[in-house]
Amino acid sequence: MSQSTESTTESNPFTKPGFIIAAALVVALIAAAVVIFLLPKGQESAQPAPVPAKTSNSATANPSASAKAEKSICGLPSSSESSLGAAPKTKWELVGTMAAPTDPKIGPGKTDDQGIRSCFAHTPTGALYAAVNLWALGIDPSKERAIAEQLAAKGPGRDAGMKRPATAAPASAVKIQIAGFNVSYTANQAVVELAFKADTGALASVRTTLLWQDGDWKGVVADNGAPLEVPRQVRDLSGFIPWSGA
Repeated sequence: MSQSTESTTESNPFTKPGFIIAAALVVALIAAAVVIFLLPKGQESAQPAPVPAKTSNSATANPSASAKAEKSICGLPSSSESSLGAAPKTKWELVGTMAAPTDPKIGPGKTDDQGIRSCFAHTPTGALYAAVNLWALGIDPSKERAIAEQLAAKGPGRDAGMKRPATAAPASAVKIQIAGFNVSYTANQAVVELAFKADTGALASVRTTLLWQDGDWKGVVADNGAPLEVPRQVRDLSGFIPWSGA
């Protein structure tokens, strides 16, 4: 695509003064990813992902606070697994325009009347499925408030976001799909790094931090409601476990 670096920068919401995501975790990340995908060739970032923004989530700061993990809210099994070194065998469903994984033993175990998909197994694979489903749901701006309310981890960021008016981010014409992943996992926290491929052929990655709260995986935001990290463009899938449904 032939966009100037200047115009791309101007379209980036993260460069605008006073920009606050207001707990719109996934919608904001999708918007940032679209900007990455629209970067002209030669603008690929070779830099590491940004250092996570400050968050005072008690479960993150003090793992012992979550020592007694709640059972799954919809009865899905847990396991003692702590890693995921290969792509799981996966059934995929379209959620909006993105293919998302589904399995009766992994999740989503619940889908409400707004289409919010929740309840994932307390396992590395469950955390991976939860992260992908968050992204897939977030492509639809109309689900922003429901995502923040139901799928964001408890903490100052979520509280601040829920007090602000919902944004009206337009749906993007750029279509993206999962291309690969990595999962770093402990019993009550998972960091899922996902690689995405746009229909333009561009690749980007982003890490999403999840906490096991109230019997499900919840996405973590910083104290001001912003995502802990934003997407970065990558040249290829080196270092990722290839995995895709479209």
